[in-house]
Amino acid sequence: MTRRVLIISYYWPPTGGSGVQRWVKFSKYLPSEGWQPVIYTPLNPEAITTDESLSGEIPPEVEVVKRKIVEPYNIYRSLISLGKKSKTASGEVNPINSQKKTFIQKVSMWIRGNLFIPDPRCTWIGPSVRFLEKYLKEHPVDVIVSTGPPHSMHLIALKLARRTGLPWVADFRDPWTKMFYFKHLGLNGFSQARHRKLEKKVLDNASVVVAVSPLVQEEFRQMTSTDVALITNGFDPCDFDVDAREDGYFNITHTGLFAADGNPETLWKVLRDKCREDDLFKSRLRIRLAGKTDKQIIESIRNASLSENLIDCGYIPHIQAVREQKGATLLILPLRKEPEYRATLPGKLFEYLASGRPVLGIGQKDGAMARILDETSAGVVFDWDEELQIRTCLDAAWDEFLSNGGKVQSKAHGIEKYSRKELTKQMAALLEGLTKEK
Repeated sequence: MTRRVLIISYYWPPTGGSGVQRWVKFSKYLPSEGWQPVIYTPLNPEAITTDESLSGEIPPEVEVVKRKIVEPYNIYRSLISLGKKSKTASGEVNPINSQKKTFIQKVSMWIRGNLFIPDPRCTWIGPSVRFLEKYLKEHPVDVIVSTGPPHSMHLIALKLARRTGLPWVADFRDPWTKMFYFKHLGLNGFSQARHRKLEKKVLDNASVVVAVSPLVQEEFRQMTSTDVALITNGFDPCDFDVDAREDGYFNITHTGLFAADGNPETLWKVLRDKCREDDLFKSRLRIRLAGKTDKQIIESIRNASLSENLIDCGYIPHIQAVREQKGATLLILPLRKEPEYRATLPGKLFEYLASGRPVLGIGQKDGAMARILDETSAGVVFDWDEELQIRTCLDAAWDEFLSNGGKVQSKAHGIEKYSRKELTKQMAALLEGLTKEK
């Protein structure tokens, strides 16, 4: 007998990015576990990136319900755009001074943090609860799942679970008040207290809380008596049944979002020095960036005299990103320079594991990512400033590249438990347990 699970998610194809893939993949494999996904998502979300290929992942059994959302982002974006440029009396567009730009950005951030709690999607909570309460009377489900951020999705589920009595899984792809950017929102005392109160309410009232990192799981367990399960992100073996993009170069590759506060400047310095010392290395080196890359990253690479070695692919469909991963000599995964980030497991880590390419991580050596790379022998993590260790790692990879016909093999093992099929079995078991308790 097939049961139905309502999944409340802001992100859904054709929107692209890592925030979409978790529940696209669960929805892909849940039908084979006896569950029909019912997706509730906005009709007109803000989509920073689009990836039409993800729509092909969705099986016909999945029911998708879309409702219009009204977001206050137009005001927010207007303030941001004012912070980027202004016009002179003659009508020419000139950059405004940095002091004014900073002020406008701070004001816009204050508005976002203090007037829209927990996030600018909060205007969708009330209309969604009213619609879904009526919808579920005619199209019943067995379990509710909310996935956030945005955490407004959890607040929709909180109210809906109370009104329907259905069991509810609160799936946290990222933390809430312990997320690294929380401290940058410019929150006043009232707003901080409001966030923490709502977070506690979600944690305490969910039937089960799901974390994607063991360190986040530990943090949540200290905050609530609700059961906190661990179901990480992962990789889909089907995605890797493609040919690698191989060209004979020594490709140092990064895929996905590459943020300025994770800029591995020591790595660029090491590559610059090695290029100066070794003409062959300089001629064979390619730094391939596939995804949204902050301009400060590009500037740092160019300032290190590596412009000729840089290939900035920009945002590409997921299948092409997989080809880039499989065609890499060395995959780099720098973390953000935020203490909270030690608890984070970037989604791309698991695809890196599946690519069969060694991983050079840069960030917190005692963090969640370092644990998995060590456990699977898939790579190593160095601190941002460990120049000698990074150089030694690169020298060893280059030597292997030369002696092994342009190949550097990963030594990864035990990664099968991170496949999307195995992770979906865990999620299905969790849902099964909740329906037995009803």
